[in-house]
Parts: sequence; structure tokens; C-alpha cells
Amino acid sequence: MNKYISISLFVTLFSLLTACQSKGDVKSTPQQSDTTAVQSTKAPSPQEAPNFSTAIKGKIEAVREVPVYSRIGEQIVMFAIENSGQEVRKGQVVARLSDAALREKIAHSRAKLEKAEFQYQAILMGQGYKHDNLDAAPENIKKMARISSGYNEARAELHELEHELSYCTITAPISGYVIKIQNTLYGMAQPGEALFYIVDIEHLKVSFDVLENEVARYWDGAILTVSTVAFPSEQHPATISGVGAVDDNGMRHVEATLQPHPHLAPGMTAFITVQSLPPSNP
Repeated sequence: MNKYISISLFVTLFSLLTACQSKGDVKSTPQQSDTTAVQSTKAPSPQEAPNFSTAIKGKIEAVREVPVYSRIGEQIVMFAIENSGQEVRKGQVVARLSDAALREKIAHSRAKLEKAEFQYQAILMGQGYKHDNLDAAPENIKKMARISSGYNEARAELHELEHELSYCTITAPISGYVIKIQNTLYGMAQPGEALFYIVDIEHLKVSFDVLENEVARYWDGAILTVSTVAFPSEQHPATISGVGAVDDNGMRHVEATLQPHPHLAPGMTAFITVQSLPPSNP
């Protein structure tokens, strides 16, 4: 009987000790949980801070429109421009002017030069130099003979007319799209007057308006990402280049320079996202 009593007492004591230990473990658990919670709320470093991001609608525009004009007044005998919006490439022949009048002037100028050359030789031979050895004359003598004969003037005139002949062929100064056509085939080109304009597609910008209280997000030099309706999956980089003054509606006009791309063209609707963080105040 004493044996069974001893065993019962042992089991009872063991159960009591186990229960006390379990209570101690339960009490310690909340402390560990509180420590973990404090560590997880630590403020992120500036490098870990998320970039500010917003989307806004805008338009892609050309930075410049380049005039294509004639340097001389002649009739247009070939005009490669058919309508506005036509694409042209840099160096492409877009018009030709009549060169008949210039070629006639060149013929007369060549005859004038030949006459001046004959007079030049005559002056040298009059000073005792043989026709087959005129180069033996001193340089100062030959210089005076050229001036007296009008040889220098006639040669300069011919050179100018031959150079002017190149103006009859007009090429596109840049690549882009034709707008504002001012002349037509068989029309009269006038010096300095534009035949048409070319929208420069190699220098583009995106323009949009923002509220006055949001302008701090669009600081000068901020990096943007631009997408279009036509190619929504494409992302094009742009850099803010200017912010306008506040208008009567409390809006400010923002412009950003775009990298050129075959899928970007003036007039496209753009969706702009700010990628970089604004500079921190000192």
C-alpha cells in the first residue's frame, strides 16, 4: 500500500511542476512578440523610400518648325510636296527651280572671262613676254595685268553664277513632317520666302498642365516616363525642361524634353508618370 501511495504522490508533484512551467512560458510569449513589433516599425532609409508617382495626360509636340525656302527668285519646275503631313528625310530633294536663265548668264560670263583672259595675255606680250612663256613674267606684273584686263572680276562672276546654279535644287534641311505649304508646282519662288515648313521629329517635347499646388512634384530636371495611346506598353524617358507661370485658372504649364523614337510624333496624346523624387529641402 505504501508503494502505491508513493507513486501517487510522485505523479501529483510532477503534474504540478509541469503546470507551473507552462504558465511561465505563456507569460514570456507576449514580451517576445512586443519586441518584434517594435523592430518592424523602424523608419526606412531614404534609399528605401518609395519614389513619388503620379499620372497625368498631355500632348507630344515639336520643339521647332523649320522653314524650307529658296535663295533665288525662279519658277518651281518640280515640287515633291503633295500634302501636309507628308514625311520627308534630311537631304531629300523637295523642289527644283528653273535654271534656264542662270545657264544663259553662265554662258555669257564664260565668254566674258575668255575675253578678259585674251586681254591679260595681250598686256603681258605688250611688255615683251612671249605668248608661250607668259609665266616667266614676275608675279607683280601678272597681277597688274589681271586687274587691268578685268580677268579677276570675270572669273569671280563666273564662280558666283555656277554656285548660284546649285540653289536651283532645294533639299530638306531636316527630317520631319510637312506643314504650312505656301507654294505649288510652277509657282514663283521668292528669295527668303518659305515654300513650306517641316516639323522636326528628332527634337520632341511633351507638354501638360498641373494645378498650382502640385507643381512642387514637377521640379526642373525631374525624370518622367511617357506612354502613348498608340503604343501603351512602350515607356519613353523625358526630362522636365521648364515650368510656366500660374495662369488665370490656377494652372501651370510644364514641358519636358523627349528622347526621339520612331513611334513618337507631334500631336500624340501622352500619359506622364513622375519617376524621381523631388530634391529635399536643406
